[in-house]
Amino acid sequence: MLLAREFVAYTARQLVRKLTPGTIETSDPDLVANKIAEVLTEELAVEDRLNDEVRDLLNQYSDYMRREGVSYQEMFRRIKNTLISQRKVIRASGRDSGDAMKLSRDKVTDMSHKIIDMLRKNRELRLRNKDTNAVRLEILRIMTELLQAEDKVDRAARQKIRSQKREIPEGSEEWDLLLRRYYAEELKKLGIDLAR
Repeated sequence: MLLAREFVAYTARQLVRKLTPGTIETSDPDLVANKIAEVLTEELAVEDRLNDEVRDLLNQYSDYMRREGVSYQEMFRRIKNTLISQRKVIRASGRDSGDAMKLSRDKVTDMSHKIIDMLRKNRELRLRNKDTNAVRLEILRIMTELLQAEDKVDRAARQKIRSQKREIPEGSEEWDLLLRRYYAEELKKLGIDLAR
């Protein structure tokens, strides 16, 4: 998943915190935050499932690709792009579409639509503002701010790893451990505690 599960949960909690009591009223903010986190997680998982499907397809044709000298990365990209256009999936990765953030602007906008749909149908809360587009735009603004902060944190954590005296290969177990540790440290510097 493009975002850490902890950050998805944090984003959901922040959305509820910033939207209550002015925009939404609820007696159970934790339940609403969990529902928002479910929407975000499901939307982020769509592309992960698509990537898995492409990998499975490429495994079936690995002998052919080896014989013909076809690049795995090139075939992966082609098949994924074909499936994305056929299924009308909104590409999640912002860096693939030229956006500065991890998530594409289109994906964040799509997720804001899904969140507002879920909020409108949820019986655990009441939207104080009947203009759902205004609420959706506020959700979009809050999410964008949080994602921009997360992107800075991610870049800073990766830079810390790259600045080590010895080279640590990206994707290795050591890289992943250091990334998680530095990521949490950088978030705390910004006053973001994933536990809250």
